Amino acid sequence: MTKRFFLLLFFIGSLTSFSQTKDSLNFITVDSVAVKLANKKLAKIKKREARQKKNFRAYDALAPSKAAFYSAIVPGLGQVYNKQYWKLPIVYGGLGTGIGIAIWNDNKYNELRDIYKNRLLGIYTDKFYDQDTETILVSNDALINAMEGYQKQKEMSILISIGIYVLNIVDANVTAHLQQYNINDDLSLTPQINIEDPYFGPTYGLNLSYQF
Repeated sequence: MTKRFFLLLFFIGSLTSFSQTKDSLNFITVDSVAVKLANKKLAKIKKREARQKKNFRAYDALAPSKAAFYSAIVPGLGQVYNKQYWKLPIVYGGLGTGIGIAIWNDNKYNELRDIYKNRLLGIYTDKFYDQDTETILVSNDALINAMEGYQKQKEMSILISIGIYVLNIVDANVTAHLQQYNINDDLSLTPQINIEDPYFGPTYGLNLSYQF
């Protein structure tokens, strides 16, 4: 009887010790999750503040005009003034493409025009005339239609380039204007998880906060 009594006490003590150890591990797990969530939220806040500081400048009434003026003189210079360097490839890529297409069409137009002029003078030495068979491969009317097509494409490319140039100025002006306003990301709906004591059961709530 005495042995059974001592064995029963030992068994109860083991269960109590195991329960306490399990409770300690649960608290450690909960604390670890809470620390991870807190660190993640802190890193997010720091990143947001750094982004806002980078995109925000002190008020300067002349900043938009300066940015527009710089982009008018040298395309992309206003974007550099606004510290938006990533826009430079877009500006110069658009302008370079438009100007390149315009130059290509202009060269083709001049080539066909010279051929047409020589034919009016009775000179048939162009690449659209077969010297062996003395056959005109491309008629004068076709040359005129081709010249008109190249001329239209050149004019369209020039208009597109001018449009990109104007957009470059407008973008620099508007960006410099908006950079003087602190657009805060705090005015948003942000889900948040708060770790409660698991031994009291789950709790639910809604918190609405305004930050100015």
